[in-house]
Amino acid sequence: MVNISYRKIECIVKGFANHRRVQIMDLLRRNPELSVDDISERLDIGYENASDHVRKLATSGLVMKRNDGPSVRHKLTTRGELVLMFCKRLQ
Repeated sequence: MVNISYRKIECIVKGFANHRRVQIMDLLRRNPELSVDDISERLDIGYENASDHVRKLATSGLVMKRNDGPSVRHKLTTRGELVLMFCKRLQ
């Protein structure tokens, strides 16, 4: 029997269980290396709201962060790309 961590799966699912987070993932797929400020501006949402969504995506391993001087850049992880493809197939 395969050892599956159901709690880890739950964490991943919770990471993308919001329309705005799926939208952010799609934006990062098309435009990697965006800052939270860039994301909030392009999606016309508040900075704190965007920051909270990005933090949840990063915690679940769907987005990675990279320090770039004073700012932090974000892009999808391989897991994030797979989850985004999965979500799009559900449509």
